[in-house]
Amino acid sequence: MSPAAAQSAVDVRLAEAVAEYYADPLGYVRFAFPWGEADGPLATYREPRAWQCEVLEWLGGEIKDRAFDGITPVLPIRGAVSSGHGAGKGALTGMLVNFIMSTRPDAKGTVTANTSTQLDDKTWAAILWWHKLSITSRWFHYNTQILYRVGHRESWRVTPQTCAPENSEAFAGQHSERSTSFYINDEDSNVPDVIHEVQEGGLAKGEPMYFLFGNPTRRSGKFFSAVFGDARHRWRQWVLDVRKIEGHNAALVAQHLEDCQGNEDHDFFRVRVRGLPPNASDAQFIEHSRVLGAQRRKVEVLDDEPLVAGADLAWGGSDANVIRFRRGRDARSIPPIRIPGALTADPAVLTNRLADALTTAYDGRRVAMLFVDSAGIAGPVAARLRALGHRNLQEVNFGADSPDEHRRYYRDHMWAEMKDWLATGAIDPSAQLERDLQAPGVRSDRKQRLWLESKEDMKRRGEKSPDEGDALALTFAMKVVPPKPPKAKPPRQRFAGRSAQGARLGWLG
Repeated sequence: MSPAAAQSAVDVRLAEAVAEYYADPLGYVRFAFPWGEADGPLATYREPRAWQCEVLEWLGGEIKDRAFDGITPVLPIRGAVSSGHGAGKGALTGMLVNFIMSTRPDAKGTVTANTSTQLDDKTWAAILWWHKLSITSRWFHYNTQILYRVGHRESWRVTPQTCAPENSEAFAGQHSERSTSFYINDEDSNVPDVIHEVQEGGLAKGEPMYFLFGNPTRRSGKFFSAVFGDARHRWRQWVLDVRKIEGHNAALVAQHLEDCQGNEDHDFFRVRVRGLPPNASDAQFIEHSRVLGAQRRKVEVLDDEPLVAGADLAWGGSDANVIRFRRGRDARSIPPIRIPGALTADPAVLTNRLADALTTAYDGRRVAMLFVDSAGIAGPVAARLRALGHRNLQEVNFGADSPDEHRRYYRDHMWAEMKDWLATGAIDPSAQLERDLQAPGVRSDRKQRLWLESKEDMKRRGEKSPDEGDALALTFAMKVVPPKPPKAKPPRQRFAGRSAQGARLGWLG
């Protein structure tokens, strides 16, 4: 038998062996890599770490439950891992890519990370390192831009892609109807939301898989939502404290704890060791604990507090028109009004909705003052409302100078007032409001004034416009005094002939 024929026979037997592990990722990983071999790169390991084995076992169960038949699409398999540094997320990424590519003909995958440096030097490098160790390594060719099955470059491949929002099209159109389309995001806490949204489009066919790994550096975004937020029901999560992982650097962890003055709840220690999100993200203006406190706090309000409202308006598009209400410390009792931007390209629609808000009695009270963002559509809408006789509204220019010298613009002033209020106020437990309040970061200012991140900058890093937050902030645009009590009617004179002095004494009829 020629060497080529002998190698072909070996490949056939290997393919038959690998096929046995189609729904057994942990079995494949134990089979495919040189665990415990003397003088080998895995000489000190008998198998993956305990948490990695748990993830691989879970994945096998999900594959069996879906029982993909090669024709009928199944629900995506979604897994998200949040951990401190040194847990072994990169190693598991390498194992997963090798398992999927080796067991699934015509699989297509895309791998990304928060920065190109992280992607090239760590994530993709780890994938190639584990690929070289694999028993199936000779089946594939690879370079810095692709790993593919020999002879099937277009149909059976995985590629690294940067996560810059302008590169989002590179994640689109990835389908594998008769196999697996998969995405793996490393350091996902800082991967823009727009990338996730495009990736979702690649999960519609075949047997799709979606894996997120990261240190939870932010309290917003898709990674936070998947592991700790309102999308948790769609994902299987692992939150890993590195102190509980075999082989962690105990000396470094002890140093971190010393630097944090023994406080395990310090944001640095939470993120880098415990795998928990910070109480406040880097450059985040309003911290999560403040928002959470306002969600849980009992409503208390004085009887004479005026009802004020804020309206953040959009001109069509994806941004929403939002009206929020507040009486003193209570911004919870009256539900907000939300109008999709696409429905309000006609100013008459907004004019009618705002007129309704100005004339409706909420819990027996009418709006004392409605503050409206003066940009865009607000000018003509406000003019029409005044022409209809409404005087209880005021336009607010977000970009005007702040009345407080420590805040740069009027929007910064309103958000600062709102932040102070949240320490004692009460808000509804809306997931969107919660995200919006925590979304804006803080920019540096040469005069050390508060300067919030702009909506445009937020969108560039994948955050949506904080419409709910801006609407609530508008209720702090100006002080609104309590309404004056109605004047008492003058007393009636008992007798027409009483003297003027008697009338002044207030004899009642």
